[in-house]
Amino acid sequence: MPMSNARISAGELFERQRERLDLRWFAGLAGADRYLEAVETVARRPSLAGYLNAIYPNKVQILGTEELAWLDSLDSRHRWETIEKIMQFRPLALVISKGQTCPADLMEAAEESLTPLWGSTRRGHELLNYLQYHLARTLAPRVTVHGVFMEIYSIGVLITGDSGAGKSELALELISRGHRLVADDAPEFTQIAPDVLDGTCPEMIQDLLEVRGLGVLNIREMFGDTAVKANKYLRLIIHLTRPGHERTDAAEPTGLERLTGENSVRRVLDLDVPMTNLPVMPGRNLAVLAEAATRLHSLRMKGMDPAAAFIARHSNFLERGDF
Repeated sequence: MPMSNARISAGELFERQRERLDLRWFAGLAGADRYLEAVETVARRPSLAGYLNAIYPNKVQILGTEELAWLDSLDSRHRWETIEKIMQFRPLALVISKGQTCPADLMEAAEESLTPLWGSTRRGHELLNYLQYHLARTLAPRVTVHGVFMEIYSIGVLITGDSGAGKSELALELISRGHRLVADDAPEFTQIAPDVLDGTCPEMIQDLLEVRGLGVLNIREMFGDTAVKANKYLRLIIHLTRPGHERTDAAEPTGLERLTGENSVRRVLDLDVPMTNLPVMPGRNLAVLAEAATRLHSLRMKGMDPAAAFIARHSNFLERGDF
C-alpha cells in the first residue's frame, strides 16, 4: 500500500479558497511556493489555522479586529519586534479578516520576509472553519490500495484479491444489479477522522472500469450518473481467494469457519477494517455472496450476529438435553 506524503503551498491554498473566502493578496507574493507538509502537523502543538498566536504560532494566522487592536496597543519598538517575531515563525500565510485595512508596517514586513499576507471580507470564525477543514483534509494521511471500491447497500466496500481473481467482473455484475462504482484498480483512502477512511478515485481513472476481454468501460456513459459515486467511507473489505492460492496471513483453521465465515481484519493506515474472505469457485454467484456479506456486516454493526445466536441456541439445546 503506497502512502503519499501530502503537502500544499500557499499559492495552491489561495487559489482553492480565493472565491469562497473572497481572498485578496496584499503582500508577500514571492512566498507563494511556501508549503506545508503533512509531517509538520503530527504531534505538534500549533494548529493548522487559528487566530494570531505569538507563543504557539498557527500554520495560518488569522488577524481579526481584536488581534489588530492588540498590535495597535503596543509601543512602536515592541510592535515591530512582535511583527518580526511572527514573520520568523514562517507561517504559511497571514489573513486579515472583515475587510480591515492592512497596516503598512505589517505589509512591509511580509514583503521583506516573503510571507504571504492576504485579506478577506469574511469574519474570522468563517475563515477559521473553512481553512482548518480544508487544510486538515488536504494533509490527512492517505494511501492507495489495489482493488475495486464500491458502494453496496450504502456501505463502502473494497473488493480485493490476486490478479485474475475476478474483481472487475464482480464489480461489473454488482453495478448491473444497481450498486455504484467509486474507483477501480487504485482507490485512494484518506483518514479524515480517527475512525473514518474516505475513499476516492484518482482523476485519471474516474468513472472507468477495466474488464478482461472487454477492455476499459466508461461506467457513467454505459449505466448513467447514478452508477458512479465520487467518494465513500470504507467500512468493509471483501477479499477474493482462489483454491490453491493460500493466504500467508490466514489464521489456523478452527472448524468454526463453517458457522462464522472466514473473517479477519486488514490494517489500512491507522484503522483495522473488517475483512471477509470469499472463495472463488465455479458455480458460485459472487455478486449474491458479496451482497450477503455486506448485509451480514450491517447486521453485525447493529449488534446482531447470526452465528453467535446459533451457537447460543445450540448450547441452550444441549443444556436442556433435548436430543
